[in-house]
Amino acid sequence: MAQPVRVRGLTEREGQKLQHIVRRGSTSSVRFRRAMMLLASAGGSTVPVIARLVQADEDTVRDVIHRFNEIGLACLSPRWAGGRPRLLDRDDEDFVVQTATTRPT
Repeated sequence: MAQPVRVRGLTEREGQKLQHIVRRGSTSSVRFRRAMMLLASAGGSTVPVIARLVQADEDTVRDVIHRFNEIGLACLSPRWAGGRPRLLDRDDEDFVVQTATTRPT
């Protein structure tokens, strides 16, 4: 059986930063939930318990913990994907804007 996923030992600064985020609660909801996950794991909670606590999927909790163990507090900020590729390049966009803002003859 595989070892349970846990955060590495928190430094004092990391612990204070995570507690600050959770106590204030005025940060983004993503940062708040991720900080909750990390603090709960550092407190000894298992992944299924943490997932129920923050109402997230267990795989999401594991991903956040692994990412924290790799890169530290930078894992709190979401990495949003770029989305759909642009259909217009800059030149086409400039042409459309120029045409739309030109007074008709």
